[in-house]
Amino acid sequence: MAAAAAGGERQHGGERADQDSAAGRSGHAGKVQREARDSEAALVMRGMLGVTPEHGFGKASAIGGVAAVIFGLFGKRPDRMAPVNALLGRIVAASREPALYLEGRVPDDFEGRFEALTLHAFLVLRRLRELPEPAAGVAQDLVDASFSYLELGFRQGGVGDVSVPKRMKKIGRSFYGRIGAYEEAFASDEPGALAAALGRNVSPQADAETLARHAHAVAAHLATLDLDGILTADPIFPKFESSLTK
Repeated sequence: MAAAAAGGERQHGGERADQDSAAGRSGHAGKVQREARDSEAALVMRGMLGVTPEHGFGKASAIGGVAAVIFGLFGKRPDRMAPVNALLGRIVAASREPALYLEGRVPDDFEGRFEALTLHAFLVLRRLRELPEPAAGVAQDLVDASFSYLELGFRQGGVGDVSVPKRMKKIGRSFYGRIGAYEEAFASDEPGALAAALGRNVSPQADAETLARHAHAVAAHLATLDLDGILTADPIFPKFESSLTK
């Protein structure tokens, strides 16, 4: 699995990462990209957070109390980061829901779990960018925490310090590429734009239309929450439903 993590991308997405990244130069994704550039070097050098491999990239499973189990406090900002870490814990839990993998047919491997995590993180970031300050600061903290979490997955998988920065750079391109592609799809007038983007990025085998319906349902729910609601609501995401569960 560590070998699969090294590229941070599925075979069908290797050349697409840079193209998708270009798509994120405007709108919410572009702003996130610009703000993250200065912090990229610091992100890839962050230390261990004390999680175990099964918490980071184990098989999909329902997880309770993820934030309490997984995340410590980052840097010297415990008061600021504690609610962000808890929010990331809820995002991770949502991205690990078994229905995504069983009924949504997201591959239950590193790449599939990365795609599920990125989609749910994108939906929260998108809503945070719509809210007034200090929501933008929270969004940047969430990006930082997400990258630290992904970096830790590499380290716990046995990737050495010398190789981590290069692999995190590839993960970064994939992450921002997905955000750009999904932002563009949400802004499109084409009804199937998001499903098409999900099909390209997640996997050809995934039920892209069901995933798109889920993403739109999540976005509609998040639109009802202010910043306090996003930081405290639990669960923050509607339950995943496919045609099999309706």
